[in-house]
Amino acid sequence: MTEETQALEAAIRKQWDGVFIATPSEKKKFYLTVAYPYPSGAMHVGHGRTYIVPDVVARFWRMRGREVLYPMAFHVTGAPVIGISKRIARRDESAIKLYRDLYRVPEDVLETFTDPLNIVNHFSNEYERVMTQAGLSIDWSRRFTTVEPTYSKFIEWQWYHLREAGHVNKGAHPVRYCPQCENPVGDHDLLEGDKAEIQKFTLIMFQYGDAFIPCATLRPETIYGVTNLWVNPTVEYVRARVDGKEWILSRQAMEKIALQDHEVAEIGTIPGSDLVEKKVSHPFCGEVPILPAVFVDPDMATGLVMSVPAHAPYDYIALRDLQRKGQYTDIKPVGLITVEGYGEFPAVEAVEKADIINQDDPNLVELTQSVYTAEHATGKMYEQYGGKPVKIAREEIAGVLIEKHHSGIMYEFDIRPVVCRCGSRVFVKVLHNQWFLEYSDEAWKQQVKDHLENMELVPQEVRAEFFRTVDWLKDWACSRRIGLGTKMPWDPEWLIEPLSDSTIYMAYYTIASRIKHIDPALLTPAVFDYIFLGKESEGLPERERLDGMRKEFLYWYPYDFRFSAKDLISNHLTFQLFHHCTIFPKECLPHGMVVFGMGLLNGAKMSSSKGNVYLLEDAINDFGADTVRMFLIGSGEPWQDFDWRNELVSSTKKQIERFAQTIRDGLAADGPETDIDRWLVSRMQNHISLVTTAMENFQTRQALQEAFFGFESDLKWYKRRLGQNPAGKSAMKSLCSTWVRLLAPIIPFTCEDLWKEIGEGLVSFAPWPESDASLVDDAAEIAEELLVRTVEDIESILRILKTPPRKVTICVAPSWKWEIMTLIAGAPDKKNVIRDVMQNEEIKSRGKEAADAVKQCTNLFHKLPSDLVDRIIANKPDELAVFKAASAFLAEDTKLEIEVIPADACQHMKAGSALPFKPAIIIE
Repeated sequence: MTEETQALEAAIRKQWDGVFIATPSEKKKFYLTVAYPYPSGAMHVGHGRTYIVPDVVARFWRMRGREVLYPMAFHVTGAPVIGISKRIARRDESAIKLYRDLYRVPEDVLETFTDPLNIVNHFSNEYERVMTQAGLSIDWSRRFTTVEPTYSKFIEWQWYHLREAGHVNKGAHPVRYCPQCENPVGDHDLLEGDKAEIQKFTLIMFQYGDAFIPCATLRPETIYGVTNLWVNPTVEYVRARVDGKEWILSRQAMEKIALQDHEVAEIGTIPGSDLVEKKVSHPFCGEVPILPAVFVDPDMATGLVMSVPAHAPYDYIALRDLQRKGQYTDIKPVGLITVEGYGEFPAVEAVEKADIINQDDPNLVELTQSVYTAEHATGKMYEQYGGKPVKIAREEIAGVLIEKHHSGIMYEFDIRPVVCRCGSRVFVKVLHNQWFLEYSDEAWKQQVKDHLENMELVPQEVRAEFFRTVDWLKDWACSRRIGLGTKMPWDPEWLIEPLSDSTIYMAYYTIASRIKHIDPALLTPAVFDYIFLGKESEGLPERERLDGMRKEFLYWYPYDFRFSAKDLISNHLTFQLFHHCTIFPKECLPHGMVVFGMGLLNGAKMSSSKGNVYLLEDAINDFGADTVRMFLIGSGEPWQDFDWRNELVSSTKKQIERFAQTIRDGLAADGPETDIDRWLVSRMQNHISLVTTAMENFQTRQALQEAFFGFESDLKWYKRRLGQNPAGKSAMKSLCSTWVRLLAPIIPFTCEDLWKEIGEGLVSFAPWPESDASLVDDAAEIAEELLVRTVEDIESILRILKTPPRKVTICVAPSWKWEIMTLIAGAPDKKNVIRDVMQNEEIKSRGKEAADAVKQCTNLFHKLPSDLVDRIIANKPDELAVFKAASAFLAEDTKLEIEVIPADACQHMKAGSALPFKPAIIIE
């Protein structure tokens, strides 16, 4: 970024200081919110897109005359910053490098990060500074952090209502747990594995002498088909006393089991090699051998695996590999399940059909999933095993195994590793006396579903994802022992976890600038009941202030649109609907949501921990705020993934420079009005309509394409048509005013600077352009479209000529061919129109010539855009007049002699090919 651009942006930011503070007025409101950031590091360009897209929308609606509220706060609840501060305190090399080198925290400031609040304060200020640098039109008067006393009072009020509604209860549930932090952890607490889900395994207990060997499975119904166990011969296993019984399992499994409601004590070890070819037994499958398999991961479940080769592709291939070496050839798969589309042994059949070579084949994962899915969806147990559908048998057999055959439950993550921000590994732990939100409550789910039916969701496809999330949501551990945040009001030993305290803060924004002036001690639940629910009660303090807050809330709520990433559908975006449905009346429930795609950097997912980030401030300093904004908007629609690539951003910078120069040149225009000026003004009306519609539908990329490239394309033709003539003063003044305003939401710094030469005040508050139907000139637009297409055809012919031409003859179609085109346009079946058209006596009398013309016109009809055909038929151009009027332009443009004649007055053989809107072109 040049010093000139830097100075310009700084000057404009000063002009914007305080102007975006939103207050209730007579205007219609537009309230949009974005997921507030967790300020534990510097902003990168992925964050930039998250907040710039809503800013473009906010600026658009502000120019449309709405009172717009775009607020911002900082989410600092939870343990992440505590984990970070611990890593910095112990001088963790990766943490120090991340904050000192990537985030460029000064050494003296970094030393203070041993206090987590210093991390919060530093980065929340940095976020505000960089957001302002990026030109975000945020109302900063409403800024807060989630550890402020007034916000905590608001959270307490929310949770009293949730508990009163019966949605908060104590129980024992498996949770993601960090032993170092001694705390459950959520998505935002994790350095790695934030998508990890807890899976429930059934432990099948195989008898081994006086001990048990537990094997964890998600498919307990396949116990009847076990042919062997797999053990890793290179691993040393542990003998442990678990709840009074001896188990053999991996050391990692013993440590995990100890966290899941079991009394565990190590009593010895045994090499995996010692277990090879030993026998184990189970009442449901009899005696089976233990076979060696180095693929068995000691860190997965119990570290030993039961083998069902008839129904598990991995097991079949492992057994096949051994048998091809001549080993264990007496073991045969045991079929249990009939499945549509498969034979007796589904896994065997699938593997052989797919030509799977070995256990390393990358297609094996997908193949396994397809077999498992088919068996669960349509599978039915053989009659000797109960004959029930797999989905029913699975639960019933698990119940029998647990009740009568020593089986139990083990919880494990579906992906690994899962790592806390403190750097410690995260495990599944069963917590007792933990507070849970009962998202499993079917009545509560139905409330959310009913509201989802009426919400405006962008894009529409995410509606199904929301419903899926509501269906599978289970009870959610909503409290923590350690971290920053609000204490559970009726049980202060617990803190409310981060996702659970960030569900209705959109309502708090409406009063945030006012409530900070009230003593937190006065903020009882009754106060919030009045502000948000209108419930009167005696002794309410600061009544005048409360009335002001009540007025603000009623003006702004419900929020119009919430912007957030698609990965938050599975938690935050759905949680906030549950909570809104419980606390607020129907008229205050959320109106809509826009769901973002993900951000990539040079084709890879952005990740601060892995160093694959490009800081937003660096991008702004390198290219300028408007360039960053325009590139991010142009990289895809909000719901599409985007890929930041520096080499592509430079072209965006040049486009903005070209736009600014075009505006300045246009403002200097002093020519008279001509036909081409009227065409330009007419075209502008369509661009205005298309940009406006795109913005209303949150298609910000489409709006940019139309607002920038649509105008630029028209101007290119306009200048070409002018030749040496000056641009029209009136048309260019109108174009400059319109174009600057249409692009103002996207590149506000440039447009604000240009607006000084065009209008009064700030362009940020200038009225949005409106299309004027009286300025639309269809005849002029169709005439220019005809010229554009004809010039392109002439140029394509000239490119392939081997000898220099001297003359171009343009032969326009006769009226009877226009009649054919009109009949085709009006025909019910436009692909089979020859018979209908040939019933016209005048056309029929022309015989084969007419039949050929019908075919040619039909082909042309289908090649032209349908909307253009409609306009052509409604406003048939006088092609002869159009080309004669433009003959001087065509001669100058092509540097050739131009002749325009009716096709039926030309003797050249090509003249007969002239069609409506596609004249015959003869070059000599």
